[in-house]
Formats: sequence, C-alpha cells, structure tokens
Amino acid sequence: MTVQSPTPFPAGRVPEQVAFHRIELGLILGLYGRMVAAGEWRDYGISCLRDVAVFAIFRRTAEHPLYRIEKRPRLAQKQGQYAVIGMDGQILKRGHDLKTVLRVLERKLIRAID
Repeated sequence: MTVQSPTPFPAGRVPEQVAFHRIELGLILGLYGRMVAAGEWRDYGISCLRDVAVFAIFRRTAEHPLYRIEKRPRLAQKQGQYAVIGMDGQILKRGHDLKTVLRVLERKLIRAID
C-alpha cells in the first residue's frame, strides 16, 4: 500500500464549496455579538454552497433574514467578493475588504441618546 500526499486544486479549478475562513468568521461573529448584546439580532444561519457562502442574520428564528453577508470568490477581481444584502435584496455595501463592508451594519449600532 502506498501513501500519496494530497494534491492541490489544479489551476482554474474551483473547490466544491465556498466557506468563510476563521478570520472572516471572527469579524462577522464579533459584530454579531455586539448586535445581540444591543438586542437587535437574535439568530443566524450559515450556508456554504458551490459558488457562495452566506451568513444570514435574523431578528427572530422563524422569519426571513434581516441581512445576508455573502462571499463570492468569483467577484474578487471585479466588484469585490464580500457583500451585505438587505431583507429586500438590495445590496447595501460591496467590496474587497470584509471589515470595510461590515461598517454599513455597525452604523446601525450607534444610536442617539435622549
């Protein structure tokens, strides 16, 4: 029996599933934790598909997501692989840097004090 080392993906071949990396999840879950503490969000879901990874944010478990944070690696050289999409499907922010894209949601945390 011979042992073979794993071969990397050939050039041009895409992995079968897109997923968020540990650093990306750290940024997203950091924001999520602050919004849960503020009482804005209560649940989330993660989907890892062939061409997109989605982090969906819910106010309650049984409703449509308030926001979707999407990662589409095929758009990395064009408009940016990260996007924040609202409940109605409108793209709120798109870009190459996840931290910059997530700022659109952080603004919702800042409120005026009476």
